[in-house]
Amino acid sequence: MDHSPFRTQAERVAQRQEKREAVLRAAVRMFNSQGFHTTSLDDVAASLGVSKPTIYHYLGNKDQVLLECVTRGVEQLRAAADAAHAEPGTGFDRLGDFLRRYAEIIMDDFGRCVIRTADEQLTNESSTRFRALKREIDKAMQALIAEGVADGSIAPTDVQLTGFTLAGALNWPARWHKPDGRLPPEEVASQMVDILMRGLAPR
Repeated sequence: MDHSPFRTQAERVAQRQEKREAVLRAAVRMFNSQGFHTTSLDDVAASLGVSKPTIYHYLGNKDQVLLECVTRGVEQLRAAADAAHAEPGTGFDRLGDFLRRYAEIIMDDFGRCVIRTADEQLTNESSTRFRALKREIDKAMQALIAEGVADGSIAPTDVQLTGFTLAGALNWPARWHKPDGRLPPEEVASQMVDILMRGLAPR
């Protein structure tokens, strides 16, 4: 039977999703390279060769676009925490796996946007949601540290302070790492996490 020239519902949905993803990726890269305030949706539209109403059609206004970008980044971090939590091995092993994934995400487009976006860049409602999402990641990291302390694979430590210290170190490459730099993200993540984890091993 000949293939119908009319697209199926599934094909239309897939194509719309593909276009939306392209718009979102173009926006997040501009926010990261130029800053949220200096990027306009006109710039994003021009980079894709589409009209500004097309951006609104797929993603909404600029605040909605930014919230979508940071939400995507936080969801990637949360998925990494969930995956690490479900792994076998000691708390030390699970934490190390999570931190490596965390660092790699932070050097990719959406994770980078999470770190480069200040709460005040979003509207009040979006800012509240963003802060709540970030707290979830803090809690997930602290839970992994606490599990390692409980099973003896991590030296006794102030769990909250340790979590903030690890996040502070691993968030920084979002600002200095260049995709075409001397070391690829996986290598940066691996070396940084090795350095940090040495300080958590029992003496």
